Amino acid sequence: MVSPAQARPETFPNSLESHNDFASMELSEVCGTLIKLSNNNKTAERRRPLDEFNNGVVMTNRPLRDNEMFEIRIDKLVDKWSGSIEIGVTTHNPNSLEYPATMTNLQSGTIMMSGCGILTNGKGTRREYCEFSLDELQEGDHIGLTRKSNSALHFFINGIDQGVATPLTPPVVYGVVDLYGMAVKVTIVHNNNHSDRLRRNNAILRALSPEGALRRAAPAAQAEPERLLFHPNCGQKAAITHEGRTALRPHATDDFNHGVVLSSRALRDGEVFQVRIDKMVDKWAGSIEIGVTTHNPAYLQLPSTMTNLRSGTWMMTGNGVMHNGTTILDEYGHNLDRLKAGDTVGVVRREDGTLHFFVNGMTQGPAAWNVPPGVYAVVDLYGQAAQATIVDDVEVPPVPEPLPEGNNQVSPSSPSSGAGGSDLRFHQLHGSNAVITNGGRTALRHNCRSEFNDAIVISNRALRDGELFEIVIQKMVDRWSGSIEAGVTAIRPEDLEFPNTMTDIDYDTWMLSGTAIMQDGNTMRNNYGCDLDALGTGARIGMMRTAKGDLHYFINGQDQGAACSGLPPGKEVYAVVDLYGQCVQVSITNATGPMDNSLATSNTATEKSFPLHSPVAGVAHRFHSTCGKNVTLEEDGTRAVRATGYAHGLVFSTKELKAEEVFEVKVEELDEKWAGSLRLGLTTLAPGEMGPGAGSGPGLPPSLPELRTKTTWMVSSCEVRRDGQLQRMNYGRNLERLGVGSRVGIRRGADDTMHILVDGEDMGPAATGIAKNVWAVLDLYGPVRSVSIVSSTRLEEPEGTQPPSPSSDTGSEGEEDDEGEDHGLGGQNQVGIMPAAFEFLENHGKNILLSNGNRTATRVASYNQGIVVISQPLVPQLLVQVRIDFLNRQWTSSLVLGVITCPPERLNFPASACALKRAAWLLRGRGVFHNGLKICEKFGPNLDTCPEGTILGLRLDSSGGLHLHVNGVDHGVAVPDVPQPCHALVDLYGQCEQVTIVSPEPGAASGKSAGTQGDMEKADMVDGIKESVCWGPQPAASPLKSCEYHALCSRFQELLLLPEDYFIPPPKRSLCYCESCRKLRGDETHRRRGEPPREYALPFGWCRFNLRVNPHLEAGTLTKKWHMAYHGSNVAAVRRVLDRGELGAGTASILSCRPLKGEPGVGFEEPGENCAPPREEQPPPVLLSPSLQYAGAETLASKVQFRDPKSQRTHQAQVAFQVCVRPGSYTPGPPSAALREPPDPHFSPAELEWVTKEKGATLLYALLVRVE
Repeated sequence: MVSPAQARPETFPNSLESHNDFASMELSEVCGTLIKLSNNNKTAERRRPLDEFNNGVVMTNRPLRDNEMFEIRIDKLVDKWSGSIEIGVTTHNPNSLEYPATMTNLQSGTIMMSGCGILTNGKGTRREYCEFSLDELQEGDHIGLTRKSNSALHFFINGIDQGVATPLTPPVVYGVVDLYGMAVKVTIVHNNNHSDRLRRNNAILRALSPEGALRRAAPAAQAEPERLLFHPNCGQKAAITHEGRTALRPHATDDFNHGVVLSSRALRDGEVFQVRIDKMVDKWAGSIEIGVTTHNPAYLQLPSTMTNLRSGTWMMTGNGVMHNGTTILDEYGHNLDRLKAGDTVGVVRREDGTLHFFVNGMTQGPAAWNVPPGVYAVVDLYGQAAQATIVDDVEVPPVPEPLPEGNNQVSPSSPSSGAGGSDLRFHQLHGSNAVITNGGRTALRHNCRSEFNDAIVISNRALRDGELFEIVIQKMVDRWSGSIEAGVTAIRPEDLEFPNTMTDIDYDTWMLSGTAIMQDGNTMRNNYGCDLDALGTGARIGMMRTAKGDLHYFINGQDQGAACSGLPPGKEVYAVVDLYGQCVQVSITNATGPMDNSLATSNTATEKSFPLHSPVAGVAHRFHSTCGKNVTLEEDGTRAVRATGYAHGLVFSTKELKAEEVFEVKVEELDEKWAGSLRLGLTTLAPGEMGPGAGSGPGLPPSLPELRTKTTWMVSSCEVRRDGQLQRMNYGRNLERLGVGSRVGIRRGADDTMHILVDGEDMGPAATGIAKNVWAVLDLYGPVRSVSIVSSTRLEEPEGTQPPSPSSDTGSEGEEDDEGEDHGLGGQNQVGIMPAAFEFLENHGKNILLSNGNRTATRVASYNQGIVVISQPLVPQLLVQVRIDFLNRQWTSSLVLGVITCPPERLNFPASACALKRAAWLLRGRGVFHNGLKICEKFGPNLDTCPEGTILGLRLDSSGGLHLHVNGVDHGVAVPDVPQPCHALVDLYGQCEQVTIVSPEPGAASGKSAGTQGDMEKADMVDGIKESVCWGPQPAASPLKSCEYHALCSRFQELLLLPEDYFIPPPKRSLCYCESCRKLRGDETHRRRGEPPREYALPFGWCRFNLRVNPHLEAGTLTKKWHMAYHGSNVAAVRRVLDRGELGAGTASILSCRPLKGEPGVGFEEPGENCAPPREEQPPPVLLSPSLQYAGAETLASKVQFRDPKSQRTHQAQVAFQVCVRPGSYTPGPPSAALREPPDPHFSPAELEWVTKEKGATLLYALLVRVE
């Protein structure tokens, strides 16, 4: 392909001079069977375009002259077919040709451009002729061709020469156009048309080299520049105001796209186009997008969003950059979706052809290269962005020149500046396929699917001793073998002739490739402690040279030990990274910079060189003062040193280990003259009960295998022993291979198992049947001379600081004795429920809107782009659950559930979870998928058929198996041995449009018996998140075993997975008001309650589940003095109401992003789509009724379908609340909801609906369920 600099438009002057000859250029009247000619045979149109896609061939009425331009304009396209216009030349005379259905069927004398390729006589001769595809052109685009005097055939798109298509073209050829597929109508363009000539000339200037364009623009440089405005031709939903300075979407809450606006003129080189965001809406996902395009706004058919344009367009969207609709930079700069009203964004094309973007006046670095001159600025008011105003470029600081070596400082206010403040960046000199962006912090390989090497990057200055240079892998492709290579070189960047790959250098270079350490291109060591080829997206790689000349590598912050030694201590070395093979993009992390001072003089890794993953927050563990006679305890009992010999090195933890508590140490010093390994385990021997002399340790044996006075489990090398007897061999990693800086820990599992952790990795259960009261024990044996503690012990939280039980201030007691429905207090020991600690990550699919404290996710558009990830990693034995809130039957398929093991914070989510090709395990339908491939069929229930209200959960067991729970039922292990840490993922795909995280219950999580009522433990700490663990009573059998309706309602209530501690235990747990039960009891239809007394209807046809009361409330008195009423609700709101304990303002329902099917304004319905809490201080009213016939109407208590787990039949169910209402706190009135049936005739219509706005005016009494 000819570059723009080579594509000199010398043919255009000739064609312009001979424009009079174009008067005779027409379309031949002999043409395809469906062609209709008009406009003096200058326009051709295919008839019946929605019924036929071919037979639309048309030719010129005469042969083309040398250097004569034959150009057409696309006037009309249809969206029904694939493929589009094709254009070319043929030697066949139109008057004698038997026209084929499509011109590419002609097998002689024909050259055609189809798509982006060239076909000669129907066969492809050039697959990728140009970057433009004819199939992606829009209405208004121009296509031309010319046969030059040297017989070369050139095609032009919007005036830009695409280069030589074929060097040998027959001397006599006719122009031919095939109106195929989408193309319906075209018109010959004449050069004597002024507007078309202006368009052509602008395109010609864009096709010139930058130098030529600058020379032409030089004489006019003194002229006053025309002020930048928005062009009046804008998107369908956009408008231009304030004399062209402001663009807006007037109805931004009705539509999220069709808001494209362009500048009124082309940008000059170095001219900054900047806009200020004036107004935003919070209804949609995504936000403003900005960029440039070669298309003239006067002729452009504006797309719904600018990223749909497939030619001549560069856009910044989110924190990435797209060219012609394809992403070229994933992690470029500040995320535009995070901007607020008042922020500014800008774009500039520099003289060297680079494109830069600005956020709040700060440059984000080069985003694209070789951008042609004369481009127009583009702003897409997409999603949340509703209005923007042009800001004069004088308010923007000039774009800085490339940063010099050693001075690449980034302003702290820059969005790309790291927290670490290191001046280390990538050097501006690099391999030919490498690109440096993001202020020198990001490097990527261009054309990653066609090129696998020539992408070496190097640090901008030499590394200091003990200084860490760390990068994170941000993007990979699965096309090549091999991956990133990293190391150091003593060659200065200015002296380095960048080779294809860094391992080709034969002097002063040390590299890690896969697991091989290479010096000067030769392998000096194999099987190093890490494998770079096995790393995936999100992995971190660090390099550091010590003052002794040792080279250390760090993987995810963990020192892998000395890779090689002998690096010249007095010679400067530079960090070097080879973006080879699968690795495409890396960025320098904030961890880059000087490390602990000890690193400068020692090869020992410090605690700053890797994260210390203590299991919980708290105070540091300590060693017990009882220890082996050769052991000295230092640093307040956190460090143990074996002073002499190789044995007598036993040390103990000061306290017993709690369940799931990790006791972890780091190896500080080795004595290589001894053999053996560190030994560690658990013992029932209490170190403080060893009798006289225990403090100095004479009563302790010389080694751990000889400790047999009490039961002891231990691991030595890779052997597991119990009381010295061998129990198991080949367990985990061999402890003999521990090095300085290695971490080793021990954990007693809640399932009575012992686990060993090496460098944070759990080796799995080493032994089972571990006693409850055990201490950690270590034996500093053989080469391991000293260790230090790096873990912490749990803090027991004072009782007064623990959160109150959600049920402590709510509930109700019984009704009057004459009803026979007394609740009773149900016990004084109220049990806490696990608070809702989980939430969805802010990084998610672009169609997702989060609400309800990031606990509810709603897909607001389309059927995909709906991936959400729970921010906290999965913890073994802890159940994470989501509830399906809303399904849209318009689509097929439904949500996808699974886990990912790569860091989700900066992951660019694909359109659907099935496109995740790395570190992903997914449950879809009834299948299990790993990295897009199905690994199991017919597992568990079909997720595509789960109804609204279904609660789905994921749980990791102690061995890493992933379990699926549906409505509390464990369906077994879906995926064994899932790597950790991992995050739960939900894809709101197809029918599934909204889910909400629901609080997990430990009883369901563990799958074990919940224990007895009233049992309660102190607050557990898991990964720094406090969870109040409670054990509710076991569900008892229904007291009315003979009532099938009561049993059916009870099964539905159990499917709601509500904590049992909200309800009164049997036998007063529930009461059935079906026809048979109420007649058997002889219930009256209405009763009176309160002071003064007021009538209410009994809930006939419903089943009542009585709620607990707060023992501190005089509930019995309240229920007798207060009035009784009902409130219609829905399944999605039940848990929220119970958690808050009343129907107070704003708590009547969950903050759903989906409205109910009731009419707007009805008090019983849930908030509308994407609604925000009211800004007024006066809260919205709560609506009640003394009649359940009214409150339980379908418009007020929505129905939900469910499948009975016993009969497998499908039913419809409703829920409502029975509440006590304080007299005088409400106002009676007529019904406000439209009803299909007349309201209860027993009550006056003027008093059927009660309205209250007072907080604390209602007291929850019972949950009501009705099943049809």
